[in-house]
Amino acid sequence: MFGRIAHRYDLANRVLSGGIDIYWRIQLVSAVKRTEPKRVLDLATGSGDVAFALGRSLPKGTLIVGMDFCAPMLEEADLKKAQNPEAFAHVKFRQGDGLALPLPDGSQDAVTIAFGLRNMADRAKCLSEMRRVLRPGGRLFVLEFSQPWTWVRPFYALHLRLVVPLLAGLLTGDRGAYRYLGDSIGAFPDAKALSSEIRAAGFSGVTARRMTMGIVALHVAER
Repeated sequence: MFGRIAHRYDLANRVLSGGIDIYWRIQLVSAVKRTEPKRVLDLATGSGDVAFALGRSLPKGTLIVGMDFCAPMLEEADLKKAQNPEAFAHVKFRQGDGLALPLPDGSQDAVTIAFGLRNMADRAKCLSEMRRVLRPGGRLFVLEFSQPWTWVRPFYALHLRLVVPLLAGLLTGDRGAYRYLGDSIGAFPDAKALSSEIRAAGFSGVTARRMTMGIVALHVAER
């Protein structure tokens, strides 16, 4: 599904979010930067927006690996990198399965995943894998859709069911992919429940910052 929409994925994200997805990424990157990591895995990197944002913000000596299961999305990321290879020489992209990460134990200082945990077939296994590849004291950063404030929910549900598939269908030619988006968001845990899942995976110090009327939440946890 993501392979089908890879070529218009970024455009659809900008339009459907009204550009606020840029603000969400800024908050994620700022949180990562404060931990001063030397090795960062951006899982479910897609077309690389978070990996490139990290690359612009973190020192050039930081190794950033963007990993995704979907080859067409990684091709889009590589095309972006090719436009400025020197600036992003420290940003690498590789294919990998979030349920069986091809990385050694304790090899990362930070793991980020933005709007990707929701798409994993087994969230608990993915969380376990991210914990495995983090060094002791390393940090996990999960930026994900959540359940909005109570009074917002009816309007937001209508937006997801009607507006998003229609507009995304016009932008990408694949309305079905964005019906899945709405369904997956509606079925996803709220910030409190997801925090509990992260703790159950063995993380400590779990915090959740809700943003944009609770539509998204930034979770931070320690290995």
